[in-house]
Amino acid sequence: MRHRFHALCPYFAMFPESFAETWVERLSAPGELVLDPFCGRGTAPFQAMLMGRQAIANDINPVAYCVTRAKTNAPSAAALRRRVTQLEKRCSGESADATEAGLPPFFASAYSPRTLSQVSFLRRSLRWRESDVDCMLAALILGILHGESQKTRSCLSNQMPRTISTKPAYSIRFWQRHGMTPPDREVFGLLREQIAFRYASEPLAARAQVLAGDFRDLHRKLADLRRQVKLIVTSPPYLDTTNYEEDQWLRLWFLGGPPHPTYKEISRDDRHENPDRYWQLIGDLWRVAGAMLAPKGHLVVRLGGRKLDPNRLARHLEGASVFARRRVVLKSTETSEIKGRQTDSFRPGSKGCRLEVDCCFQVF
Repeated sequence: MRHRFHALCPYFAMFPESFAETWVERLSAPGELVLDPFCGRGTAPFQAMLMGRQAIANDINPVAYCVTRAKTNAPSAAALRRRVTQLEKRCSGESADATEAGLPPFFASAYSPRTLSQVSFLRRSLRWRESDVDCMLAALILGILHGESQKTRSCLSNQMPRTISTKPAYSIRFWQRHGMTPPDREVFGLLREQIAFRYASEPLAARAQVLAGDFRDLHRKLADLRRQVKLIVTSPPYLDTTNYEEDQWLRLWFLGGPPHPTYKEISRDDRHENPDRYWQLIGDLWRVAGAMLAPKGHLVVRLGGRKLDPNRLARHLEGASVFARRRVVLKSTETSEIKGRQTDSFRPGSKGCRLEVDCCFQVF
């Protein structure tokens, strides 16, 4: 059975666990170290741990950090249930609605009053950066914070995609045009259901090292592990495809951010938006790989972009390997079409990245 932690929180531009599984199996052995410097929802480090490897993960996005840490440092189900009961008792004595909380009109259109009150309470109460238990509860909420409420009762919001948070004004217009109202959800009950469902798969006893920050600092933060990583499996930001600060704004709000989309407040690195500067970002990835990979280690990269030909992506990625300052050999490259894009159910016909290229390199 597929481990149920894998789909804990759907994520835009995520690669499937089969991608990580293939390369981890092929290029590493049990006990060896696997790194993902752009970990997203934590697929590569979690899959590596399932296969008996050690894992290190990093991402500058707080949503990615929270979800990855929850999967790879999971508390017991019993501890989660105790914490939910404790929080529910505290919440029953409080009340808050969109007006009292000073939230924009979007929130009253997205959530019923009861649901919004409970979500706001959990936002204030969970210490997800300090506690593994609260981190998992926050990750479980992130996974149901928005979604296709017309199809399932397991999401909390009015109709939205599961992978991205659409902009407030667009969302309100969409709901009004289609006559949609927010469902009344009892958050603590859904949390208990999520715990029961996810923990049908046994959590791992091992723990990963999960870092929150700019990937360019990894070789300094992990100085004691230089040239010890056997495999890097990663997917850097695609060129001109998505911006997590805008696309994940509602989840970022739940983790303590402002109640509206932001731009360049969490990260000012915009090189994935500029074709002329994008390869500087890839050059920095090679610098990190050069510092961290063990002799004869491998770097596997999945790249995509709306405005770049996959063959050019592969050639440029290989050319940028000079920044590793080590001998690098391209072992394989493969192009695939993206099927069942995640925004199609909400914005059919939208333009986006259609092709991806996978490149495998060995570093000597």
